[in-house]
Formats: sequence, structure tokens, C-alpha cells
Amino acid sequence: MTTLGTDTSSHAIHVELGARTYTIVIRRNLVQDLGEELKRLRCAGKVGVVTDRNLAKHYLKQVTRRVKAAGYTVVPIVLPPGERTKTLLSIARVIDALVEARFERSSTLLALGGGVIGDITGFAAAIYQRGIPFVQVPTSLVAQVDSSVGGKTGVDHPKGKNLIGAFNQPRAVFIDPVMLATLPTREWVAGLAEVIKYGVIADETFFEYLERNIGSIGNLTDEAVAHIVKRSCEIKAQVVAEDEREADRRRILNFGHTIGHALESLGGYRGFIHGEAVAIGMVYEADLARHLGYCGEDVVTRVRALVKAAGLPVRLPRVTFNDLWGAMQQDKKVSAGTLYCVVPERIGVVRIVPLKKDETRAWFQAVRARDTSGWKPARSVRRGR
Repeated sequence: MTTLGTDTSSHAIHVELGARTYTIVIRRNLVQDLGEELKRLRCAGKVGVVTDRNLAKHYLKQVTRRVKAAGYTVVPIVLPPGERTKTLLSIARVIDALVEARFERSSTLLALGGGVIGDITGFAAAIYQRGIPFVQVPTSLVAQVDSSVGGKTGVDHPKGKNLIGAFNQPRAVFIDPVMLATLPTREWVAGLAEVIKYGVIADETFFEYLERNIGSIGNLTDEAVAHIVKRSCEIKAQVVAEDEREADRRRILNFGHTIGHALESLGGYRGFIHGEAVAIGMVYEADLARHLGYCGEDVVTRVRALVKAAGLPVRLPRVTFNDLWGAMQQDKKVSAGTLYCVVPERIGVVRIVPLKKDETRAWFQAVRARDTSGWKPARSVRRGR
């Protein structure tokens, strides 16, 4: 990956949630100040650093040293990498480590990793001794712009993504853009899906910025990275502040995720990584919106073009309608037996609509007939387990 520049600016974005208000701090080389940042938060006792094996090679020693230098006892908890680690078994492993190290209610968990680590850490913090503090130190693009903010924590069930969890807000989110320099290219590109999502759901000007600057963003130029991380966090913070527990407006953050989560679960979390599945979901949920009369073809064209320009997939794999519909029915966005989906009306404006099986089937058949030449088998999606 391209080395990030030398920008030293710092940004603070507040997630306004009353007594649970916290700050997202974005600053180069912030990881070097983690110990002092924890002291400013008045964290006490032991600090459990939850990470995965890949990230441990890059950051665990440095983080441990910095946190210890601030006077804390550090307990590393290292898990296997990947979405398949998001299970109750991993939660048990974290809890076992906390019990063995005699963590108390005043102790703190630190999530050092991407979305998987953040979700696991936040859920473990929510249930250990009925709740202990945790902080987010996201290392992937998808975590920095999306999953570390908002308090959604949890793990997957074999039949559905994120079906087990809790809302648990962190004490703070510390974002160090330098960490993105060690991110594998595939993970970086996948994270751009969540960035594009923000433009579609809430900010046409931001979407236009992405259209103009996708080359600079792909090359990890310092100014572009700083802008997309900051603007994404601003949008997420505003939406979460308006609807913390996803009763209404926060559901717009699920654009691309109805189909995306279904593709992930159908593949057993082995093929598509999250951002790739969401990218396909955005393209086809926009196309579904066009089919249902909520938006024009121009919206679909722009979404597909930007997703493709970012280097993300834009084609559904070979999957039957019944498999796809069945997987979507396991989604947590189902309410009273009705599946809801976020669809664009235009760039920057979306609505949440119920999906009817017959209408969705008709759209799916039309897509398959139109895109026959683009349908190819994908090892990431298969029937059964």
C-alpha cells in the first residue's frame, strides 16, 4: 500500500447520546498516545487488549508498551482473524481470559482491530459482570468509517449475520489513519463500500467528491483518506445521535446490507468479505428501487459506476431466488414477518420500504434474464452447509 503522508491535524467528532456521549478522535500516530488517552478517559485497573493474530504482529507490542507506560496492567487476548471468528465461542474465550486475569467492573477492554474484533470486544464488555468500559481502536477502513461508531456489537449465527448482540456504546473511538498503511489491498477496497454508502444515503456532495476523487482515494493519498474518514464518521455520528437503537432513521445505514448480509451468510462467511458483499448489495438494491419505481436509471448507473471504479464487485454470484430470499428472511431487519430494505430515491436521499416476495421475485427474474452473460459461479455462495 502507498505510505500515508505527514498530516498532523486532529479532528474530534462527538456522538451526542446524553450520558453515553463520546468522542471520535482522528489523528495521525494517535496509537503512540493510547496510554495517555486512556488516562484522560479516567480508565482504571487492568486493560484487556483484544486483537487478532494478524494485527498482533503489527501493533500488539507497541500498544502494550504505550499502555503499560501509562501505568496500566495489560492483558493481551489474541483471536483468529476473519468473520468466522464472530461466534459465541470467541466471546467465551474473551470472558475466560477476563475471569482468569480477575478483571473487575472498573477494568477496560480495548478493541484493536477491524469490525470483527470491535464487535466481539464490545459484546464481551456488555455482558462481563453486566458491563465494563471499552474503547475502540479501529485498524481497518470499514471499522474506522463505520463499525467502530454507534455501539452495535455482537456475533453471527450460522443462519444469519449479527443475530446475537447488544447495543453498547464505547467510551471513545481512537482513529489513527496511519494504521491503514498496513491494511491488505483487498480489505482497503472493501472498506470503500461503506464510504460510498454514506454518499448514497445522506450526502450527494460527498458522493460527487467520491466520483471525482476515487483515484486519489485508491492511492491512499493523505488528504483524500482524511476527508473520507472524517466525513463518514460525521454522518454516522449524526444518524446514531438521532436514533441510537435503530428504531427508525438509523435503519438507513443498512443500505446494501439486506442483500449483502444474505450473500455473506449463504457463503458461510468464507468467500465475500463484508464490504464486497455490501457493494453488490448496493448495486442491486438500487436496481430493485428502480424496478419498484422509487428511483430512475440514472441512480443505478451512478452507484454501479462508482462501485466499479472503486474496484469492488458489481455482479451477483449464481444464487437462486429462493436461497437469496430465504437468507434475507433471517436478517434482523425483518419486523412482524415483513422484510424491510433501504432503497434510494436519488443520490443522498433514501427510504425504507417493505419487500413483497412476488414483486422481488419478478425483479430477480428480470435481472437474471438481463444479466445472463454476467452470471458466473462463485465459490463464495453455495446451497446448504
